[in-house]
Formats: sequence, structure tokens, C-alpha cells
Amino acid sequence: MSQFDITIATCRPLPEPDPDEAPLLDALAQAGLRARLCAWHDRTVDWSLSPLTIIRSTWNYYHDRAGFVDWAERVTTVSELQNSASVVRWNSHKGYLLELARRGVRVVPSELIEAGQAASLEAICAAHNWSHVVVKPAVSAGSFETHTMRAGALDTTTFARLMAERDVLVQPYIDAVDTYGERSLIVIDGELSHSVRKHPRFAGQHEQISGPHPITPAERAFSRQVLASFDEALLYARVDLVPDVDGQPMLTELELIEPSLFFRFSPEALARLVGAIESRLRARLAFLAQ
Repeated sequence: MSQFDITIATCRPLPEPDPDEAPLLDALAQAGLRARLCAWHDRTVDWSLSPLTIIRSTWNYYHDRAGFVDWAERVTTVSELQNSASVVRWNSHKGYLLELARRGVRVVPSELIEAGQAASLEAICAAHNWSHVVVKPAVSAGSFETHTMRAGALDTTTFARLMAERDVLVQPYIDAVDTYGERSLIVIDGELSHSVRKHPRFAGQHEQISGPHPITPAERAFSRQVLASFDEALLYARVDLVPDVDGQPMLTELELIEPSLFFRFSPEALARLVGAIESRLRARLAFLAQ
């Protein structure tokens, strides 16, 4: 018999507090589930001690994406990982935005520059007629090394440094972020739960959240389109969007690994997540018993 029902993967130290952590642990305990918190990068952890491992606040993975992907694949050999190792590999590099765009999803326009590639930020801005841009690593979390720049005052030194170190995304700054705000749609076990507004945040700033906000029919349809191409049943997802110039939803990020789920705005979402975890645990135990 396993010593724990569930291991929740986090990191230590946390770069900032996780408001979802205590409510989730309390809800799991109330459901009679034995859960523990473990840092994904702690080499002393025996991941086989629980049949189910849930990724949550692994917020330092961008410092070692290769190690994080390797960890996910190793855990999969001894414990069922949610979301899966294949999702971890795909979603941990923001190049997925370009893939979604090729599938027909409205995505914030993005230029991906691979590490070490020769590129001119001035030329990129001129080619797209972008006067205000966001420059950020393609592997990032918590607004790490996210910078806004304006044509005529581009920080080419920072851009060159980032390009030398890592893959980089250049995107136009979407003015609606300052008015409508970036909306986060929370999906739990395939069901759209609630929406919050994320106020603009850049490197070194704390995230400001308000909500819950009504979910429009267009946003609901858009979240279904974004997630339609996934074959596996995702335990959780967060669809971050802004309106385009025509007011239609446009994807900024699709968070499938370690997103905050803002349980304080929806106790129902927390209850649904615990129910989905219970269901997956039963299925896993039944599989192991075969």
C-alpha cells in the first residue's frame, strides 16, 4: 500500500506565496486523501510513494527546463503525473503559441528568436509595424525577464543579452491589457469554471488579481477552441486572453503546468478539482490492481 495517495509537486523556496496551496491541502484532507508536498528538484524524494502526482507550484522550472522535463518523464515511470509529461514538454516552451496559431487559434502575434540566432529588434518592429513590444524568454514563469520597449527607445542591450542566453519571444504590446485587462479562464477537468482579471505585471512586480468576472459567450467558445486539439483529459488548464482590435478573444498564454487557479474566487472550482483527483486516483488504483 502506498504511503500517500497524492504527491503535490512544488518548488522550494517558493518565489512568492501560493494562495492555492493551503485550500487545496485542506480540501484533500477533508476528502480523506493523504497528500504531501514535495519539491520537484529534491533528489531525495521517492515519487513512487504515491500513485498520483499533481504538478502545482513548480515555479522555478524555467531555470532548468531540461531537468524539469526529465523529472516529469522519470516520475511517470513510478506515479501517474497530472498533467502529463508530454504536456510538460510541450507547454514549458512558449513556442507552443506559434503551433496553436498554425492550428487556427487567434494568438498574440509572436516572433520566436532561437538562442544565438542573429536578429535585429529594430528590424522585427519595422517588419510588423510594432511601436510598442514585449520581449521575454520563451521559457519563463512569473514574468521572469519580461520587458516592454518602445520603438525609438529599444533596449537592444537587454535584447542581445537575452538572445545570447535563451530563446526569446517578441510580441506587440496589446493596449487592451491596460483597460480590459488580461483575463484568465480557469478550466477544471474539462469544465470552464471561472474567470479573473490579471492586471499588467512585469519583472519584479507582484501579480494583482480581481474577480470573479462574467464569462462571455465568445470567451467560452474560444476556450473550447483552444483546448479542442488535446487528446488527453487535462486535469486543469488556464486560458489567458485579451481582446483583439475587433474585440474578439486572443490567446496570450495557455497554462497547463503550474498555473495559479485562483480558488479564492471559486470554491466550486476547488471542489471540482478534488473530485477530479479522486476519480483519477480510483482509476489509477484500479489499473495497478490488475
